[in-house]
Amino acid sequence: MTTSAVKNNFLPPGLVSNLQQVLLSRNPAGGGDGDELPKINTRKDDSSKPTSFSNGGDAYSETNCDDGSKPIVLLTNSDGIESPGLSYLVDALVKLGLYNVHVCAPRSDKTTSGHAVTLKETVEVVSAEINGATAYEVSGTPVDCVSLVLSGALFSWSKPLLVISGINRGSSCGRNMFYSGVVAGAREALINGLPSISISLNWKSDRSQESDFKDAVTVCLPLINAAIRDIEKGVFPKNCSLNVEVPTSPLANKGFKVAKPSLWRSTHSWQAISATRSQAASRFMGNQQNIGLQFAQLSRDASAAGAARRLTTQRKNIEIVESVGVAGKVDSKRTVKYFRLEMLNKEQEVQDEDLDFQVLENGFVAVTPLSHSMQAESEINMAVSDWIPSALQEEK
Repeated sequence: MTTSAVKNNFLPPGLVSNLQQVLLSRNPAGGGDGDELPKINTRKDDSSKPTSFSNGGDAYSETNCDDGSKPIVLLTNSDGIESPGLSYLVDALVKLGLYNVHVCAPRSDKTTSGHAVTLKETVEVVSAEINGATAYEVSGTPVDCVSLVLSGALFSWSKPLLVISGINRGSSCGRNMFYSGVVAGAREALINGLPSISISLNWKSDRSQESDFKDAVTVCLPLINAAIRDIEKGVFPKNCSLNVEVPTSPLANKGFKVAKPSLWRSTHSWQAISATRSQAASRFMGNQQNIGLQFAQLSRDASAAGAARRLTTQRKNIEIVESVGVAGKVDSKRTVKYFRLEMLNKEQEVQDEDLDFQVLENGFVAVTPLSHSMQAESEINMAVSDWIPSALQEEK
């Protein structure tokens, strides 16, 4: 959906300003005064490609293309915006030059946030620089990130062609999908009627290294390209999200294999922690950092007097927290205890070689189709089983 010149439409002033800067940078020797929008060079040469815009037309050109020619791909994750898995994936997609890559990811690690959303609290969104993509970091969860983008509040568009969540550290097989923030990011897109893919690397602390994420991108890129191509053609399986699990040694994988969701889950181990001075100090410093963030928020939203009152209250709360850590009690009637959760992997008896965790352990890239309802899963599983071999064959 391209045109050879900018149409005379009503664009937002900010978009016009950005467009002028881009065009001027491409043609610094161009004439004309500062109030005139330079014409787009549509000549085909080695240095540039024509930039095009669409006003009207079909839904695809309005919602899935940022510049009218390249499909929009939205990336999120749950490890945080600075994680290597996301960085390598963004870098690879940007270098292809085929897509408009946008990123909206959590500021910090939200790996086990599940399908949590932030309510009754302000979510901070800050622009970020990441490998040539348009990127924002969000103080909320992966679901917050996807929901925000799809609402149309953050970008001028609201419907990317594909949502990709990952690549994240650690498997999301079986029941762990319910705890997984990376799967939840893709699921939020599915709930909103958009195709999505979540990707996780089966990280092993004693064997894995950061470069494995780059290898995982190499493995998954053909599947991503095939998905985008077939979404555009209208032949990608409908109403499903693909959960992709990459083996610990990505380049040694045995191929892609469609898997079924299992009942496997990590064991939850809660350990009692003594209320020591070091524990109190840790909590005390955490609250000090929160005060800085909350005060910054108050300075934007409230008067200086109101902010001062809130800050005073928070300081009092900090003193209470410190005394709780030292004494172990708030008062004579209330006892404070501390616990820490660890999720431990456990051995699972193999009953079906097609279950997701077993497919992964056997060295395959496990692709598990997920849907809105249990009733539709078998049908979608068959559709994906038919799609993957032909799609990847065409990609080669």
